[in-house]
Amino acid sequence: MKNSIMNSDIYFIISHSQITNSGIEYRFVGDQCPEGPSWAFRNSGVMLHSQSAASMGIDQDFPVSIEAQFLGGDGVSERHTSNVCSPGTNIVMNGMLITQHCNESTSKTYQGDIWVTAEFVVMNDKVIYHILEGDTVLSYNYPQVGGNSIPEGFPLPEGTLLREGYICLQAESHPIDFRKVEILELKDKR
Repeated sequence: MKNSIMNSDIYFIISHSQITNSGIEYRFVGDQCPEGPSWAFRNSGVMLHSQSAASMGIDQDFPVSIEAQFLGGDGVSERHTSNVCSPGTNIVMNGMLITQHCNESTSKTYQGDIWVTAEFVVMNDKVIYHILEGDTVLSYNYPQVGGNSIPEGFPLPEGTLLREGYICLQAESHPIDFRKVEILELKDKR
């Protein structure tokens, strides 16, 4: 991981080269920063098929990407993790174009400061799988540029399928540990 960008609320570490598949272990630790927004409580993620750090605008909140959203339990409510959020993108699920910003996985809630193993199998612009502790909890197809968060001047038109991109580790206002970041490039067999 080489490049990084920090805006007023969120920090990203962005890979130096384009990557397709990854695995990671993460855990939320400690308390949220005192002035962190409520939506950021035990909220972090990995941005897949991300635009590069160099191409992000100075005031751009999130890279155009597919976010594998990590949510930790709050001790009260069910909070699925490894959800998909789509800053500047749309996806297809069950044959339908999904423009809703965040969509929940079928994962269980992970309470406390425990390590969670997450894997992402990204088959270019065809299909993406979210796997937690060995179980597939979400899959979707045809990640593409779209939605309300496309920055002005973004070089790809709406509807362009995302075949590749960078991986960003995201940290919001709640401390998170990442370890065992593993990358495996799968060869395209067209």
